Amino acid sequence: MFGVNDGLVSNTSLAMGFAGSGASASVILFAGLAGLLAGALSMAAGEYVSMRSQREAHQHEITLEEQELRDDPEAEELALIYRAKVLDAEEAERVATTIIKDRGVALDTMAREELGLDPDELGSPWSAALSSLGAFAAGAVVVVLPYLFSLGRAALIAAIVLASLALFAIGAVIGLLNGRGGLRSGIRQLLIGGGAALLVYVIGRGVGTLTGVQLGGR
Repeated sequence: MFGVNDGLVSNTSLAMGFAGSGASASVILFAGLAGLLAGALSMAAGEYVSMRSQREAHQHEITLEEQELRDDPEAEELALIYRAKVLDAEEAERVATTIIKDRGVALDTMAREELGLDPDELGSPWSAALSSLGAFAAGAVVVVLPYLFSLGRAALIAAIVLASLALFAIGAVIGLLNGRGGLRSGIRQLLIGGGAALLVYVIGRGVGTLTGVQLGGR
């Protein structure tokens, strides 16, 4: 939802900035498509690098733990972990000694108990990248759609209506997921996202007026 919201707010603001400057519908369309592609690919690349770095860091921690188990396969550290889980000393020692006999099980246990990691669930960089790309694009495409089917003021009005409805819907869903009122959260999101788009529209209009530039005509 947050990825969708990012795409919606950023691309709506971009499109409104061009609209305010007096750009033609075709220019706004291409600007919106460029914003969609640039933002979605940027989000995907950033998420891939972030997840890849996180995965490599976790794998490094697990490798260090594996080396430690190979060089010093004592059960004492594992026993201390189980004692911290309210097992008595004798029971903790027995469980740890049993686990340490199987190096694979011992590594898996230490990764989970000491590092707080699941070796089988370190996250997929590609999955994270694709989900970020899809979420951003789903939000960014909202303001672009009217310009695919209409021109001029009709497209602008339709884009504003669609973006407003989407902002309210996203805010309402996030509010419900957080246990808050959907109406209040929807209105808040509409005011914040709409305010950002309106501000960029005003700036675009001011720049267009000062420079006297009309992009592509109407």
